[in-house]
Amino acid sequence: MQFIKYLFMILIFSLTSCGTDEQDNKDIMTGLTLMTLDPGHFHAALVQKNMYDAVSPEVYVFAPAGDDLNLHLERIESYNNRENNPTRWEERVYDGPDFFGQMIKKRPGNVVVLSGNNAKKTDYIFKSVEAGFNVLADKPMVISHDKFPLLEKAFQVAEENNVLLFDIMTERYEITTMLQKALSQNNEIFGQLVSGCPDEPAVTKESVHHFFKYVSGSALVRPPWFFDTQQQGEGIVDVTTHLVDLIQWECYPGVILDKSDIEIITARRWPTIISAREFSDVTGLERFPSYLEKDITDGKLYVYANGEIVYKIRDTYARVVVEWKYEAPEGTGDTHYSIIRGNRSNLIIRQGEQESYKPVLYLELNEQTPGFEEVIDMALLELPWEGIEYTQINDTTWQFIIPEKYHAGHEAHFGQVTEKYLEYLKKGSLPEWEVPNMIVKYYTTTKALGRALGK
Repeated sequence: MQFIKYLFMILIFSLTSCGTDEQDNKDIMTGLTLMTLDPGHFHAALVQKNMYDAVSPEVYVFAPAGDDLNLHLERIESYNNRENNPTRWEERVYDGPDFFGQMIKKRPGNVVVLSGNNAKKTDYIFKSVEAGFNVLADKPMVISHDKFPLLEKAFQVAEENNVLLFDIMTERYEITTMLQKALSQNNEIFGQLVSGCPDEPAVTKESVHHFFKYVSGSALVRPPWFFDTQQQGEGIVDVTTHLVDLIQWECYPGVILDKSDIEIITARRWPTIISAREFSDVTGLERFPSYLEKDITDGKLYVYANGEIVYKIRDTYARVVVEWKYEAPEGTGDTHYSIIRGNRSNLIIRQGEQESYKPVLYLELNEQTPGFEEVIDMALLELPWEGIEYTQINDTTWQFIIPEKYHAGHEAHFGQVTEKYLEYLKKGSLPEWEVPNMIVKYYTTTKALGRALGK
């Protein structure tokens, strides 16, 4: 279908104009209109799970016709029709073969939302900021070391055009991670971050995901290209983006990092093996598409969705691991493990059977310290979250009990990231460390993939 008519462009403006920053930012916040570009991943819809005061309900979708577009529109419709707190999005769709060129030409909005085929994403990002659009992009922004220089250039062009390029780092809004970070900055609780070594890093983050899952109450249908690492990206450059980001964010908060701060020690990759029936159940296709033939052995699909990186960031040794399984056992789901080691204590997030597969933060002292509960009490009083309690497990271990109201859930984090991005748009800039650290983050993941591939 084609646009019947553009009603009019909502407060046409140029971020590259010569007006004052104050006026430019005022104009932005009174005329924000989203343009969703080629939404192939359900994260694109999660950005619209809620309404935003500063954003027009009209959203312009530019995408090729097909299942990816249809599934995206169905998800938006489900949010509009839900019983509790329904949204009011009005999707204006252009699905012609020249959809990207038409977005650049028509310019009905000023913020591009990107979440889809990762092989195309870096080019989409560069051409969008080059055209003067702000971009809110799902991770990963780049999936190969060859394309990394284009992403670096995109950040440079975004700065020249006075637009904001930002990626969706949802895990910064998970309450146990936020509490882990906050306590690690408390010298009485944590001490100082140790350096660690390759065999026992100072920080380790592990993430287990599943191809078959439920999203917004429905079984998730994944596009078949999601299983092609040339289009989706290998696990070592995909989910590890979150883990590398958290290490930078927690261990070096507010610090401007550089590529020279990173040294890859080891990197490896391995496949998840998917049967034809499992592939059919999660994609709805009866057979593997031809572009996956290169990854099929004995009738089964080998997806290199798993990876491990051991690296050094400044003086800190770190390890990240991502694993993909087909389906979680009943009553479980995606899981996260994280440990940050200090010279006084370790802060550990576990999400196993003992925790009922919900993330729980533990504090483990390196040596017994009488009266340490008073130290914990004082630390909790300084935090912005009321009602956090703890229970003692043994002489050196405590478990934190976080009120349920702070456990927003993964889907809600997309709205929180978007709200933060809107704040940055209003201000007209990102924190000074965000762009250089995004560059370092993607340098780490793509460099590690090259190492794992023997390049």
